[in-house]
Amino acid sequence: MIKARSLTKIYGTTTAIAGLTFDLEAGEVLGFLGPNGAGKTTTMRILTCYIQPTEGQAEVAGFDVATQSAEVRRRIGYLPEGVPLYHDMTVRAYLKFMAAAKGYGRALRNEYVQNAMEQTGITNVAGRLIGHLSKGYRQRVGLAQAILGDPKVLILDEPTIGLDPAQVHEIRELIKQMAHKRTVILSTHILPEVSMTCTRVIIINRGRIVAQGTPEKLTSELQSEGMTRVVAKGPINDMRVKLDALPGVTGVYVKSKPDGNVAEFEIKSRRGADVRSAVASAIVGSGWELLELHSEGMTLEEIFLKVIASEKEVQEYAA
Repeated sequence: MIKARSLTKIYGTTTAIAGLTFDLEAGEVLGFLGPNGAGKTTTMRILTCYIQPTEGQAEVAGFDVATQSAEVRRRIGYLPEGVPLYHDMTVRAYLKFMAAAKGYGRALRNEYVQNAMEQTGITNVAGRLIGHLSKGYRQRVGLAQAILGDPKVLILDEPTIGLDPAQVHEIRELIKQMAHKRTVILSTHILPEVSMTCTRVIIINRGRIVAQGTPEKLTSELQSEGMTRVVAKGPINDMRVKLDALPGVTGVYVKSKPDGNVAEFEIKSRRGADVRSAVASAIVGSGWELLELHSEGMTLEEIFLKVIASEKEVQEYAA
């Protein structure tokens, strides 16, 4: 659905993005991550035909963003950071205006507007002035204009920025619902949002892609060792020694002792080694009580910080 090949954008002596290459299939939800100034918004503006690349090529739904921009615009919905709304218009009037601006015929406008309002849950405020709405509802109006005409591609730049936790949850749920039948690119600084909604992740830093793949793939590639967390009841030191002797285990640490002979253990293991079965057998087979057992992978936040830190070290070394 989206193809980018060696996308580069240069402003004077500043390179905003350099050689970005990635694909996004129909129905995927891509989390686009990076620190401020990394090049996320520049990439989105190229894909939405707001600006043209200095070098490289991008296609959306089979159409080139530089030479077939009108066709691309017909197939995308875009929510920029800072929703461009007219506060002195009612919700319905604004959406009708946007439908007309997008070139939809008069006969279809009412249908598209009604569908968009229903999908985003704003029919109850259709007659209210946008300027009188809460920020959460204004964000919903922005999403409604993005999905007018049922575009197959949605590009959302920081869709939950500035919202309170309840509003973030509402917008996140809306995006998840929309993603079922659309291809979505989502730029955000709220990493749990990506974990909950995205099927793939691209991490960009200083205009270059430094990691990409599914969250599971990134975890397996970047996690140098496994970690299993266990809560068990028994002689704490004996349990630690028993677990430390298991094949594949590289270290056992007592993290807490909530009760006299109950302890929480953090068990480190070689990368790729699944020690859960052996741990369970060791505890139960020794007559001790197994209360909790689960493996833990790196969080998306840990992945993000590790990738950015590694990139910074490489650049400092090269300098």
